[in-house]
Amino acid sequence: MAYDDLRSFLRALEREGDLRRIKAEVDPHLEIGEIVDRVQKAKGPALLFENVKGAAMPLAMNVFGTERRLAKSLGLKGPEEISEKIAGLLKPELPQGFTGFRDAFGKLASMAHVPPKNVKSGDAPVHEVVLTGDDVNLDDLPALFTWPLDGGSFFNLGLTHTKDPDSGIRNLGLYRLQRHDRRTIGMHWQIHKDSRNHYAVAAKRGERLPVAIAFGCPPAVTYAATAPLPGDIDEYLFAGFVAGERVRMVDCKTVPLQVPADAEVVLEGWLEPGEMLPEGPFGDHTGFYTPQEPFPALTIDCVTMRRRPILQSIVVGRPPTEDGPLGKFTERFFLPLLKIIIPDIVDYDLPEAGGFHNCVIVSIDKKYPKHAQKVMHAIWGAHMMSLTKLIIVVDADCDVHDYQEVAWRALGNTDYSRDLSVVEGPVDHLDHASYQQFWGGKAGIDATRKLPEEGYTRDGGWPEMVTSDPETAALVTKRWKEYGL
Repeated sequence: MAYDDLRSFLRALEREGDLRRIKAEVDPHLEIGEIVDRVQKAKGPALLFENVKGAAMPLAMNVFGTERRLAKSLGLKGPEEISEKIAGLLKPELPQGFTGFRDAFGKLASMAHVPPKNVKSGDAPVHEVVLTGDDVNLDDLPALFTWPLDGGSFFNLGLTHTKDPDSGIRNLGLYRLQRHDRRTIGMHWQIHKDSRNHYAVAAKRGERLPVAIAFGCPPAVTYAATAPLPGDIDEYLFAGFVAGERVRMVDCKTVPLQVPADAEVVLEGWLEPGEMLPEGPFGDHTGFYTPQEPFPALTIDCVTMRRRPILQSIVVGRPPTEDGPLGKFTERFFLPLLKIIIPDIVDYDLPEAGGFHNCVIVSIDKKYPKHAQKVMHAIWGAHMMSLTKLIIVVDADCDVHDYQEVAWRALGNTDYSRDLSVVEGPVDHLDHASYQQFWGGKAGIDATRKLPEEGYTRDGGWPEMVTSDPETAALVTKRWKEYGL
């Protein structure tokens, strides 16, 4: 089973020697960021900074910094298990198209252990301490100034709760949060995000939007917040499915929203229409600074927390970072769901070096001319996969996770006058390479074997790949010790 809260998981890591307590005073201005970046790139342990300069609580970092730790926190053996869980749920129906995608998730609601359950305030650890009005002081929370050109200090793992003003459907998202002052934070809601749409609807009506931000949530909830789910899919239903148990929820004190009862810290406030402040620059997961832009500014009216709370955050920047394991788990989870929409797909890989959305490597069992191009355009039409900038299509016998083999296929199997598709379409809000914001050029590379029907009419057809003679290979394997190698 997954862990019920952050602190129980940290205790388990400490028992295994996979958590280090940093007792020396450390500065959240650049110093913590430098420490964490080095440790996470070395695949080192989780870190608990117990003495953060200027803050009133410890800071947990690099908690999900390896696939093993993330899997352990979710009660799984590895990223493949999450794919197996969802694939098993979908069988034998394997519904087709986007409707089938939603229906597949809808089936989760009938599983008694999945839907979140409500608890009273008195049973919620996050309501052990309640601060309102002038008692609210965000300076007590350790925000990170990570990179030299950042525009300020940020909270990087606050789970933001909003709800659609029309339907009332809630959304859980993960956005960076700049601390402007002791009661104000900037909401970095990108153009493609559901919370931004909620704010736009409320602002158009002249209404304020309730917002709650939770830190140090149960690991399955934190993971669910990172997954790019469709807007009508409840992240808490997803978290319950991943964890194998229902998430405990409690009503907020001052806003009509619910948050995890076992979170460490929750910020509550109302976002007024038109309240904007300059936000950024920020050294983001792309490895580049994103520019300063105006974003909504939220005034915090209430803070609830556990006694002796622990804040959790992450450091993002040039990969590899803690984003890596989170992205890889989402990649594996969405494989069976992506196959519902695009059944042609055998497997796919989202390289961390591409920020998980700049590049998709996909394998197919090619059956007809221009099959690869059909798959490219299907991916560009599939929910948030639409932001993909480069798609490389290879044959089914290629391991999409072996980048050396993928490069060999892509570099050797491509006639760029025929096998390169260039289109325009939406790109990520943070993409700095597009010559204008929000849209730009994309490319698809057909690195599959070419068929005569596609115009490949050279004598002998597409050449065979060089492989060992099976009998000789078996003989050499059998005699290997004799060779003294």
